[in-house]
Amino acid sequence: MARNITPRADDYSQWYLDIIKAAELADYAPVRGCMVIRPTGYSLWESIQHHFDEAFKETGHVNAYFPLLIPNSFLEKEAEHVEGFAPECAVVTHAGGEKLEEPLVVRPTSETVIGHMYSKWIQSWRDLPILINQWANVMRWEKRPRLFLRTSEFLWQEGHTAHSTREEAMEETLKMLGVYARIMRDILALPVVEGEKTEGERFPGADNTYACETMMSDGKALQAGTSHFLGQNFARAFDIKFQNQNGDIEYAWTTSWGVSTRLIGAIIMTHSDDDGLVLPPRVAPVKAAILPISTNEEKIASTLLPRAMELSSELDRSLGGRCTMVDKQFYLRPGDRFFQHLQRGVPLRVELGEKDLAAGTARVVRRDSGEKMDIPLENLASRVPALLEDIQSGLFNRALAFRRKNTAVVTTYDEMKKVLEEKGGFVETWFAGSKDDEKKIKEETGATARCMPIDSPGEGTCFFTGKPGARKVIFAKAY
Repeated sequence: MARNITPRADDYSQWYLDIIKAAELADYAPVRGCMVIRPTGYSLWESIQHHFDEAFKETGHVNAYFPLLIPNSFLEKEAEHVEGFAPECAVVTHAGGEKLEEPLVVRPTSETVIGHMYSKWIQSWRDLPILINQWANVMRWEKRPRLFLRTSEFLWQEGHTAHSTREEAMEETLKMLGVYARIMRDILALPVVEGEKTEGERFPGADNTYACETMMSDGKALQAGTSHFLGQNFARAFDIKFQNQNGDIEYAWTTSWGVSTRLIGAIIMTHSDDDGLVLPPRVAPVKAAILPISTNEEKIASTLLPRAMELSSELDRSLGGRCTMVDKQFYLRPGDRFFQHLQRGVPLRVELGEKDLAAGTARVVRRDSGEKMDIPLENLASRVPALLEDIQSGLFNRALAFRRKNTAVVTTYDEMKKVLEEKGGFVETWFAGSKDDEKKIKEETGATARCMPIDSPGEGTCFFTGKPGARKVIFAKAY
């Protein structure tokens, strides 16, 4: 059916790119590594953004905006941070026809400039906590770009908070990890694993990094979001001090956390099929497309189109927002109209023909399963919400079952290598190795330590070094 989409089993990378093209989500920009997000893709990003933004505000965070350009000296103040980002930075050396006295870095992330501002704003314990988020674009020069997954410029949110105690900052770090995981599971239908990053995968300059890891339909991992406990590292680098309640001066404790347009890639590779994009209803900008169908222009204008508009309004009211649309592309054949909505991942297609209207029904087609059903028009508004919820839960459960089926538990390095060579997926094991050990494993297998799952306490024997006191770690090849 999907003539313009390469079968997933034949070429996974091309399948992914074909879906983006067919669904009109994005296109390549003139600058290598950059992308143009098309209206369909941007409406999906706006939907994702809306759910996260509401959750941030519910937890007391407010939005602000910080500059795109950062003085190079700011990055150099935090040695580990600049070392981690230096290869990815784009640097401005000339402006206004003149060479700049100091180079400016196009932000790869904003810890440094925000730290500088916090040092000006924070004087007393009364000024804390500061809970700020910004929606912005960032630039990380990508050598191997792939639409949504890795582009030189991408859209994201970055939360930056400052606190008076270590405990409060750590609580914030884990709270935001939990917010991410909840929205990814409940809204995006991604069965993520919450965990702490190993030393080798930690964010540059952080004491601890926590992540939401999820499995794509080819068995590879994708880091869907991160939350960092920065300790007092950036506070010391940028002199973020405050007077505590005892009158003593001390450094603040800070955090940062972010998700990006990479989540669109995660949705595509978790839920889509060989026919095109599949979207979880809770994040789909259009949840139902209503198609009046007839070759009789007079019948369309006098009866079918007005009834379709009424149904759209009724469904919007029952769903609590403007989330349906009426397809008026009467110049296209019905099959081409069906095909367009199928490839764009619209969860439900509602077909209203002359015979349907005469019978008092509408033909409803599910995107996830292709199931067709004739529903009385008077029951449509009450039936559709339940159908959408069934699709939502079905997509999540299908992805969760796939992850569980493709997760192997191993106790030796040879077992791990065999699983990765023959099957792929997640490999769960005990690990207590160093950064060098992680590097060696990656060089030999292509797999990295994705995270130490929060819900897997206890200790074991390291599968790689034989050391006791190891933590449970998930290894996988990743995007």
